[in-house]
Amino acid sequence: MRQSDAGRRDPGVIEERIGYAFRDRALLTRALTRLAYTLEAGLPADAHMDALATLGDAVINVAVVEAVIAKGAHDKGAITNRKMNLVNMTRLRALAEDLALADYVRWGGKGEAAQKVWTSGRVLAECLEALVGAVYLDGGMEAAAGVLRRLGLTESV
Repeated sequence: MRQSDAGRRDPGVIEERIGYAFRDRALLTRALTRLAYTLEAGLPADAHMDALATLGDAVINVAVVEAVIAKGAHDKGAITNRKMNLVNMTRLRALAEDLALADYVRWGGKGEAAQKVWTSGRVLAECLEALVGAVYLDGGMEAAAGVLRRLGLTESV
């Protein structure tokens, strides 16, 4: 699954798969860059995905809650339960796997490669969250919600 940086696939394919073209391609690159890679490559402290993953987590939650409410849910408990069923590590990992996202991420060459961290559900879920966070910063909530719809996360609400 993981490829060397030289053999890494064109991230433009991810844009095609999610149905969103970045105006600022640097956001896409950042969303696909792990902290370990930035440290090993000597990149700036803000060149990795962690902040985007945190943002993406929040964006995903908002988009899912909006979709649940739009489908007629009004009870707080029902909304929360539906969101928890839709937004979990297993579901996000599956979406990341469907995109073959691990093939486009810049992984750290030492520890991450030895541990094959891309096989972890948590790690792949974070990569997807970072991608959604980048879409949000680039195109706003409507763009992020559109990506989540196209990926099927909010279609099953």
